[in-house]
Amino acid sequence: MRKPLPVMLAALAAMILVAAGSGTVSVPALDTLRILAARLLGRPDWLAQVPDVAQALVWDVRLPRVMTALAVGGALALSGAVFQGVLRNPLADSYTLGVSAGGALGACLCLLVGFTGLGVLSVPVWALAGSLSALAVVLLMSRAGGGFDALTLILAGVMVAATLQAAIGFVKFLAGENVAGLVFWLMGGLSAKTWAEAAIAWTGLGLGLPVALFLARDLDALCLGDEQAQALGVNVSAARLALLGAAALMTACCVAVSGIVGFVGLIVPHIMRLACGPAHGRLLPLSALGGMLLLLAADTASRTLPAHEVPVGVLTAMLGGPYFCLLFVRGRGRV
Repeated sequence: MRKPLPVMLAALAAMILVAAGSGTVSVPALDTLRILAARLLGRPDWLAQVPDVAQALVWDVRLPRVMTALAVGGALALSGAVFQGVLRNPLADSYTLGVSAGGALGACLCLLVGFTGLGVLSVPVWALAGSLSALAVVLLMSRAGGGFDALTLILAGVMVAATLQAAIGFVKFLAGENVAGLVFWLMGGLSAKTWAEAAIAWTGLGLGLPVALFLARDLDALCLGDEQAQALGVNVSAARLALLGAAALMTACCVAVSGIVGFVGLIVPHIMRLACGPAHGRLLPLSALGGMLLLLAADTASRTLPAHEVPVGVLTAMLGGPYFCLLFVRGRGRV
């Protein structure tokens, strides 16, 4: 961890500077650094030579988006590492348990009925409720099916996700001429994010990360199998429920603010295992940092390289799809 950690922190700091200064109107790196430093350290006198337009662009428009990208990327990658460890499946992520599909259905229903009672938080709150409801159904089905072992959870998740996808298709049918808005949201994107939405994403990461780190050694034991974990003194059912709940909460908060951003939770943990090994005490925090770096870089590229902004979910899918196929064919990336 000593070697990749400082490199990743330095890369992340540089990426934040680039992302905050990049866009249709570029802001010089030195001015971007002055704006961030002056705002964070409470030194308005450092902004005397910086145009007001640049200050508004960096602090009020781009920084909420940057902060949202950091939290969403970190939470998705961290939840992916947890899902893969708990389910002992290198191809597992938030889609496996239907958590992402639940959030998508909640958001689609909100857009369909036109609910605006909570302002900018209307869609995020409905998506959050959908994700947590999907997880609750999966857990209830698993308990009715024999317990919370990895195979039962995966089977229940696949069934719930398939049902929710069908429901999403029906909602799109009902949307009629308004279906474009639903499809755009489902692509996943980070445009026009607010500080309130960034706070939702960071809340999910802030709640899930301590639980995951506290149970990192139990997660190592679960990867050996239920019997071995019990022999090592782990309460398998309690640890599995706590880890799944934390991962689902993080995913739900991400889906609530950004829509479906796929493959971050699948790719990053595998890359981090190559850098630091399989021990979750090191893997979990590095996965979070790796997810932040990957999604922030992808979002910056999606809004600066093409002539028109591309939803970041499309870009991550283009990167993750081939990697997923390679992982499946070669049978690599064992937890």
